[in-house]
Amino acid sequence: QVQLVESGGGLVQAGGSLRLSCAASGSIFSINTMGWYRQAPGEQRELVAAMHSGGSTTYADSAKGRFTISRDNAKNTVYLQMNSLKPEDTAVYYCNYIRGLTLKSYWGQGTQVTVST
Repeated sequence: QVQLVESGGGLVQAGGSLRLSCAASGSIFSINTMGWYRQAPGEQRELVAAMHSGGSTTYADSAKGRFTISRDNAKNTVYLQMNSLKPEDTAVYYCNYIRGLTLKSYWGQGTQVTVST
């Protein structure tokens, strides 16, 4: 099993910044993908950004140029630096871990991000 604990969410003004953190623990396999998804009320959960343990990244078009994903493999932790936040970024943000080989997916409990106008 893998446990994911998110932190860093909160209320921020439009144009401001937040940094989300997610620490993984438990049965960690060194080859994996960790990332961030978000879900607004009435909407589908969508990928924001993800990063493979080997270093490759992917971003949603809405996040490109504003958000940066990074990770510390020694700490099994992934970060999402969010700059130039917009009200449409308001959502619950979920950390995701996909274990290599088995492709088993794990989810954090979510952290609320609210961007005010």
